[in-house]
Amino acid sequence: MYNSNMDFVHLIIILLIVLVSTVLHELAHGGVAYLLGDTTAKDEGRLSLNPVKHIDPVMSIFIPLMLFAMHGPIFGGAKPVPVDSRNLKGKEWGMALVALAGPFMNFLLAFIAFVIGRFTGLFNDYGLAGFIASECVLINLGLMLFNLLPIPPLDGSRVLYAIAPDGARNVMRSLETYGLFIVLILVWVCGDLLSRYLVFAMDGIINFFTILTGGA
Repeated sequence: MYNSNMDFVHLIIILLIVLVSTVLHELAHGGVAYLLGDTTAKDEGRLSLNPVKHIDPVMSIFIPLMLFAMHGPIFGGAKPVPVDSRNLKGKEWGMALVALAGPFMNFLLAFIAFVIGRFTGLFNDYGLAGFIASECVLINLGLMLFNLLPIPPLDGSRVLYAIAPDGARNVMRSLETYGLFIVLILVWVCGDLLSRYLVFAMDGIINFFTILTGGA
């Protein structure tokens, strides 16, 4: 029997996980930038756990809602933390470290949720507790993998920028203006291909987590 109330509860849980995970993702960016010498995020009040300072209506709400409706892997984003690469130690390489900090935070959150879910037996619970544990793993892996795509303004493009020749950097800078539209088009037009990439990579990482925690 179809239970619309349960679907609504699942949706709220997913949005909350996306919100918390993306806020911590952005805090990781800002924290590493601060450690590398740039205080822009701190000066603008973005080194905060207050979700209001980080919510982006499209990336934090619309895209997760759309993916939930499409029954695909869930991912999203928040307002990018401002970083002035001119202040960073290491310049482009410093910016690459700042960029990697966000996906690494999601990787860490996914691993923590996996360890908790596995050793408490929550993954065998088909109620809300099991759903929360599983979605914490899957959503954070989705956020990590999506943000590592080398498309401006996603984090993967910052890493690519550090090793790219000047001509490629100029192209990437020009594309960044239209970054949000590129992301929306990617999700809309290439949603099936993107879902396959995410599912394949997520399965591999979950197998890796299983091996790390002593599983077969």
